[in-house]
Amino acid sequence: MIQPSRLFDFPYYQLQKNDKEACLVTKYDGKWVKTSTAEYINKANAISRALLRMGIQPNDKIAVISSNNRTEWNIMDVGVLQIAAQNVPIYPTISADDYAYILNHCEAVLCFVSDEVVWQKLQSVRSQIPLLKEVYSFNEIAGCRHWTELLTLGEDPANQVDVDKVKDKVQPDDLATLIYTSGTTGKPKGVMLSHRNIVSNVLDSASRIPFEEGSSIALSFLPICHIFERMILYIYQYYSVSVYFAESIEALSENIKEVRPTVFSVVPRLLEKVYDSIYAKGSALTGIKKGLFFWALGLGLKYKPYGENGWWYECQLSLARKLIFSKWRDGLGGRLTVMVSGSAALQPRLARVFAAANIPVMEGYGLTETSPVISVNDMRNGGFRIGTVGRVIENVHVHFAEDGEILCKGPNVMLGYFKDETLTKEVLKNGYFHTGDIGELDADGFLRITDRKKEMFKTSGGKYIAPQLLENAMKQSRFIEQIMVIGEGEKMPAAFIQPNFGFIREWGKLHQHPLPDSNEDLVHDPKVMERIREEIQHINQKFGSWEQIKQFELTPDVWSVEGGHLTPTLKLKRKIIFAKYIDCYRRIYPETEK
Repeated sequence: MIQPSRLFDFPYYQLQKNDKEACLVTKYDGKWVKTSTAEYINKANAISRALLRMGIQPNDKIAVISSNNRTEWNIMDVGVLQIAAQNVPIYPTISADDYAYILNHCEAVLCFVSDEVVWQKLQSVRSQIPLLKEVYSFNEIAGCRHWTELLTLGEDPANQVDVDKVKDKVQPDDLATLIYTSGTTGKPKGVMLSHRNIVSNVLDSASRIPFEEGSSIALSFLPICHIFERMILYIYQYYSVSVYFAESIEALSENIKEVRPTVFSVVPRLLEKVYDSIYAKGSALTGIKKGLFFWALGLGLKYKPYGENGWWYECQLSLARKLIFSKWRDGLGGRLTVMVSGSAALQPRLARVFAAANIPVMEGYGLTETSPVISVNDMRNGGFRIGTVGRVIENVHVHFAEDGEILCKGPNVMLGYFKDETLTKEVLKNGYFHTGDIGELDADGFLRITDRKKEMFKTSGGKYIAPQLLENAMKQSRFIEQIMVIGEGEKMPAAFIQPNFGFIREWGKLHQHPLPDSNEDLVHDPKVMERIREEIQHINQKFGSWEQIKQFELTPDVWSVEGGHLTPTLKLKRKIIFAKYIDCYRRIYPETEK
């Protein structure tokens, strides 16, 4: 039996076990269309044959820009990789100028786009990309060539022998992909990941996810251009999981009800929104139902795994699961057994309450440069500890620098940054990748992340501030949607805050306090300011006096990827946010020249 050592081995490995009828499933014109394992491989081979006939050479770069995850992406992935070319996925939401930069930097010769929005954005800079020979689309777009042209070109199997010859020469340590990290500042960096990097990460992470091989059903919706979701998709193929691709984030709720998945991956921001929605529905209840809802929620927020709270708590929790939490499960399809969370820190209260509801969230940690997983929680065998990112996976080693920075060594660590030896040498030293994150291991081997090294700062009094800790705590308030802690070199920490406008308007109605229609006016409403101040003062009590947020400014914008506030993985673009709200900064620190 083939044991995967290169990325394109995974579908072949699955085929040896079973030809799944629903290997990859995408919705077209309102109907879910299944692609079997054999059909997946056959189409990928047709793509490979076509690319060879088009003159594609080993190490040529082929870019894919897709607004949604879909079967075509995976077919292209295997078709490209097995002829020793590299798949370069690009975030669809970045600017057209960034499209041009990445396509020029990697010297892409072909580009595949999902839809007209992406195609039009690419067309606006096409003249700036001289090496790009052709663009193909997955959707039908007037004026753009369709990807099925390659399936037709590769239909004749006469040159399959050539595909197989090239495929057999691909080695595990060969470059497989360039992942351009969005970054919070500057131009994107091209992370070079080999087949071994990602395959090892799949195999070393796979045992941490409780799949029923061949019978699990996944819903995939996080961007496949990010290594987190892409690696998860290879795990699904390894375990013969049927993968359904959500139509969009907007259609996610409907797709969950249709597919009724047993597993999916999430980012904390999405879980926050799910929790807020559940909380809002509970708040709208009346009488006994409302009382039961908040009784169950209170139990959930005290949850500890493995019966640590004692038998009486477990008896109450069992009742709460039947009366209240079962409805939460139903809202997520009724069959969900686990969610895997990555990309950013998960609030411990969310880990507690979802685990109490019998839909545990297994938080993990890693970076694009580590393919990505370094550690992950596992509910089984005592491997789940709330407030941590789990134990380090097999074959990966973690060490700590003197300042607490996490250093990582293993087969998952990248080859380096494409065309940037200087930056590569800065982060790869003595065989260890320097993550830029500060953390610690507890006595039982659980890893805890405390902050980003580059984001920590000192006040003028010489006290260190870890902004992520403060931000994560403050976002537990339903009044606060986004927050960025500031104050480097200043006498005290402060914050820019994007209020939760929807919740605040509901709060205004409940308290008979009319609020202005515009967000611009709402952020200056005295009662809103005072209520948020109360929230901050309450949460401040968890921190030392030097860490507490003393002042804040509310911003009228909704912080978004499109607005430039957030990266595609929903991290804060701190320098950009700072520049956008420099006037707010000057009001907080009037004596400082910035």
